Amino acid sequence: MTSDIDRTAGPKGSPSAGPEAIKAIPVRHYGRYVTAVIAIAILVAIIYAFGQGKINWHAVPDYFFDHRILTGVYKTLLLTVLSMLIGIVGGIILAVMRLSKNPVTSSIAWFYIWFFRGTPVLVQLFLWFNLGLVFEYVNLGPIYKNYWSDFMTPLLTALLGLGLNEAAYMAEICRAGLLAVDEGQSEAAHALGMSYGRTLRRIVIPQAMRVIVPPTGNEVINMLKTTSLVAAVQYPELFRYAQDIGQNSGAPVEMYFLAAAWYLIMTSVLSVGQYYIERYYARGSSRALPPTPWQKVRAHLTTFSSRKVTA
Repeated sequence: MTSDIDRTAGPKGSPSAGPEAIKAIPVRHYGRYVTAVIAIAILVAIIYAFGQGKINWHAVPDYFFDHRILTGVYKTLLLTVLSMLIGIVGGIILAVMRLSKNPVTSSIAWFYIWFFRGTPVLVQLFLWFNLGLVFEYVNLGPIYKNYWSDFMTPLLTALLGLGLNEAAYMAEICRAGLLAVDEGQSEAAHALGMSYGRTLRRIVIPQAMRVIVPPTGNEVINMLKTTSLVAAVQYPELFRYAQDIGQNSGAPVEMYFLAAAWYLIMTSVLSVGQYYIERYYARGSSRALPPTPWQKVRAHLTTFSSRKVTA
């Protein structure tokens, strides 16, 4: 009688050898190769076209660190920060008003959001800038009185036009974040005796930040680019300085490329900051945070060095 061990033993092809390994043949995606070749051909054609164009590329590095350009970069960043502060503070107030059970405050917030989201930013800038044709004076009684043209400076026009418009968008972002928090947590906080304001500060807003931060980061980057519109109301920022230098130097297109390069640098830095802020507020949403780009590089370097030592 043959035992179980004897029956499982044997040469190749017997039960002891087990199933043969499946040779998986990857499917060829010819469409990917075709699209890659087409994309590379288009990219080469664009580079060749700009290379043959009458562009003085040497003017870009010559003026890249010009004091006027650096002043424009500073004013662009300053305008972005101040406008976003106005937008974030106004957006939080409008979001709370919109969620209020008071029909008057809720209706006022709804009308504000409807008006500023429904009109272009450039129109709002020109409206603020030209209100001096309607109001000759700004009269606040004993506090302040002056001509409208002296009061409404280009900087104030830019801040009002950008900041108040941004508040309407931030209101909807904040409202979405507040509504994303489970109502049961607010009810539990109220049952413990916490007031509405304290519940909002200690319970709701910290959890809503995980929803609010990503679109807010996008709004900051969008605000940085939107600041170029204030050149229309005589405020000197990066785009306006680039225009002036281009007209005086006879290289307007080159200065537009220079301005685009600076905008790309600033938006790239803001994108990195946005990534780490999102990572900070996502700590409680998952057990393990995804690795940062630097951690990925270190992991690849460690793996490469270990393989080299083993070899």
